[in-house]
Amino acid sequence: MNKTVEVLPDQSALVARALELILSKLKTAIEQRGQFTIALSGGSTPKPLYEAIATQKLPWDKIHIFWGDERYVPPDHPDSNELMTRRAWLDRVDIPTANIHPVPTLEANPELAAEKYEQQLKEFFNSSGVEFPALDVVLLGMGDDAHTASLFPHTEALKVRDRLVTVGNKDGNPRISFTYPFINSARSVIFLVAGANKRPALAQVFAPVADDFTYPSRLIKPQGELWWLLDAAAGLELQH
Repeated sequence: MNKTVEVLPDQSALVARALELILSKLKTAIEQRGQFTIALSGGSTPKPLYEAIATQKLPWDKIHIFWGDERYVPPDHPDSNELMTRRAWLDRVDIPTANIHPVPTLEANPELAAEKYEQQLKEFFNSSGVEFPALDVVLLGMGDDAHTASLFPHTEALKVRDRLVTVGNKDGNPRISFTYPFINSARSVIFLVAGANKRPALAQVFAPVADDFTYPSRLIKPQGELWWLLDAAAGLELQH
């Protein structure tokens, strides 16, 4: 794992750096493999990043969009990560519908939705199931409890190692989430973390010793690159 931690002056600098990094990964992926695959995160921090990507002139037909996690709500629900991303980015560009791979949230139950999304991923990557497929970029946020995607402290989702997708749990509400081994198979994982309220969790995530099941972001150790992009408020104690 190649780990890089960058502390940016503010949130706009954080977004600018994330955009630069994603465009670089996109260029390399298309040159080497003919397409670019990215899994997106929800929340307020990446929204301006998506708005910035929407202004770029990119080969949209070669870009495939997935989501690392999703609330178990209909795609037109205000809490939907998909809806936020469509409004900020996807509805503003000429990307083929077939290149957008949303989490199915209208199934009979969340477990079925997780199985269905996993099957879609395996079919897209032509994965035999022996090795996990590798996304070019997985974009992640982190909560002040150190959760990432929908992998929350001390939940069953943290124990799932043989699946690509599982059901997360947030205060009794189900969510669909990539498993941490699938996230770790990515070529690049990029955390975007902003705000002073994240400092205590970051201290534990970066500590030499702490409990992975209490601070789930510690479990993210990709085979490729790991980028932590922090704004100054979040990264104050990590600046050298």
